[in-house]
Amino acid sequence: ERIFSIALWGTTLTENTSNNRALFIRITLRELLVYIFFLVDICLLTYGMTSSSAYYYSTAMTNLFVNTAGASGVMFQSIGSMDDFWAFAQGPLLGGLYWTSWYNGQSLGNVNKSFIYYENVLLGVPRMRQLKIKNNSCKVANDFRDEITGCFDVYSVEKEDDRSFGLINGTAWTYHTEKELKGSSYWGLLTTYSGAGYYQDLSLNKNESATILMELEDNLWLDRGTRAVFIDFSTYNANINLFCVITLVVEFPATGGAIPSYQIRTVKLIRYVGNWDYFILGCEFLFCVFIFYYIVEEILELRIHKFSYFFSIWNILDIVVILLAIVAIIFNVFRTVKVNNLLKKLLQNPDIYADFEFLAFWQTQYNNMNAVNLFFAWIKIFKYVSFSTTMNQLSSTLGRCAKDIFGFAIMFFIVFFAYAQLGYLLFGTQVQSFSTFVTCIFTQFRIILGDFNFDAINSANRVLGPIYFVTYVFFIFFVLLNMFLAIINDTYSEVKEELSSQKDELQITDLIKQVKANEIMGHTDSEISAAFSKFDCDGNKVLDEDEQRRMKTELEEKRVCVI
Repeated sequence: ERIFSIALWGTTLTENTSNNRALFIRITLRELLVYIFFLVDICLLTYGMTSSSAYYYSTAMTNLFVNTAGASGVMFQSIGSMDDFWAFAQGPLLGGLYWTSWYNGQSLGNVNKSFIYYENVLLGVPRMRQLKIKNNSCKVANDFRDEITGCFDVYSVEKEDDRSFGLINGTAWTYHTEKELKGSSYWGLLTTYSGAGYYQDLSLNKNESATILMELEDNLWLDRGTRAVFIDFSTYNANINLFCVITLVVEFPATGGAIPSYQIRTVKLIRYVGNWDYFILGCEFLFCVFIFYYIVEEILELRIHKFSYFFSIWNILDIVVILLAIVAIIFNVFRTVKVNNLLKKLLQNPDIYADFEFLAFWQTQYNNMNAVNLFFAWIKIFKYVSFSTTMNQLSSTLGRCAKDIFGFAIMFFIVFFAYAQLGYLLFGTQVQSFSTFVTCIFTQFRIILGDFNFDAINSANRVLGPIYFVTYVFFIFFVLLNMFLAIINDTYSEVKEELSSQKDELQITDLIKQVKANEIMGHTDSEISAAFSKFDCDGNKVLDEDEQRRMKTELEEKRVCVI
């Protein structure tokens, strides 16, 4: 059982390799070989989930629904008011959603289905949803209370309007909770919105949908209390087996006007269709085997080293990779079951809203998680190539200067955040790249890399703008950044000098030479030792002159016989 454990799960942490460099390298090479197979498998899985077709699919939908202008000249990105919103909804939106005829006017043959760009079927019906704020949800200054009778605050969940309004009858005029809609929160440009609100499902027919939109506009569905409108729909392309889940959002801030944004998620929800998909299925089974293998390996290492196991960054990285892989496996099963249930429900009721937003969101997070996991998996290769002093230069340099870098980072970010606050207060009301404190932080990183708009800063404040820019570039770029590089360069020089004066205890080439030398004439170490012990009569493990003479005589006789 012990031999079996060493053969399968023996690692440099489970075997005593401190006094045997050759054994250490042998085990490391075996671990590296197994890990390379694991890395190839996880690469096939991650790259098998995506393709360039997803990008072109997203681009096609973006051009149609975001960048296409209607007869009035309004496109989604140019929406700046409620009038523009209705012009877009009754123009480019309806024109993009309902394709019932060819370019020459000939019917597509199926009036109950819309095939966008003739290739992408519209799943179910689109849905419009809005969130409103209660009147008098904010306080008006005493000086203006007589002139201003209504006050609608910025959006917050606590101030949502849940009263029926307008025509009262119908889902468009009645508030529905997030639980009733089975919705989820949405992170907009201004704030995060809940999944509740007033909603209206459109029709499978273009004319009926146009009538619905006209009724909403005529009865003032959008008003001063409206803070956000969502348009959700999904399409499916059978040619490339991809779903495109689209969310168009128009936010109406308390300042007036409108801010459009959109989210297009192209995901592969139906996993197993073609031969390549079934090949990926086989890779998924192999992936599960690898994860089981590494779980057992880490358990064995943990049993031996106890809490000291967690002192190694490589062990922590192993745990992270395994945990992310387990979550991915669980979600893969959940997603497959959920998609099958949703498609079954949609096929039975094709005129309902197809809510793929939940699945698309978690599929996107799943893809992000796999991307991060693959990144960590590649980084882990350094664990297996660090037995060489040459390979140790990077890790030794970072490890030795870690304290200096930490101390420098404190000083750097004190100055950096001081400039970020200064920039936000000076230019935040006029320059978009300084409009929020978080945006200021990213803007200052861009300035370090040479991407900046000096004219905007100068226009916002003709005196303090240039002073801010010149002093920031001087202290951050010329002083602090060069101090950071100096710390790393100085430490690297020290490490390189120390390692150059040392000789590697045993390199791979030395190991190969040793193996070849020990296998002369096809003999192993044990066979050669037995041959020498035959002539070592006194057993002192040293052949004297007589013993050497007898050995040479016998070897010469054997050589003559072979000839």
